[in-house]
Amino acid sequence: MGDQLIFTYIIDGNDFTRAGEASSSVKNKLKMLGVSSEAIRKTAIAMYEGEINMVIHADGGTITVTISDTDITMILADKGPGIPDIDQAMQEGFSTAREEVRSLGFGAGMGLPNMKRYSDEMHIDTVIGQGTTITMKVNL
Repeated sequence: MGDQLIFTYIIDGNDFTRAGEASSSVKNKLKMLGVSSEAIRKTAIAMYEGEINMVIHADGGTITVTISDTDITMILADKGPGIPDIDQAMQEGFSTAREEVRSLGFGAGMGLPNMKRYSDEMHIDTVIGQGTTITMKVNL
């Protein structure tokens, strides 16, 4: 490749019908670029989980995906309420999702743990009342 490819997606808050479109788009682009199926799988799962979290908790946001020769970087930025306790939020099964969200089959408390599990690097910057930015990398 040589150059970086950068894609930006605007995620609508509370729109569960379109949640997952950005990660599907990235998955298709990575297939066209000939990226390994393992890297595609990891990227798609990590990004999907983040995308759903943005819809559930943060009224949407933006996802910027940078594809280089060495890695895929996903920056998920929202203006949501922030994460009061990151260690607690990282525990499998912990969720602050509303009941109506859970009734749709979301909010099981696996979002952040799966994001960490399927990325090679993950960093969370969060400010209460201002929002959260999560940076994930998948190595190529």
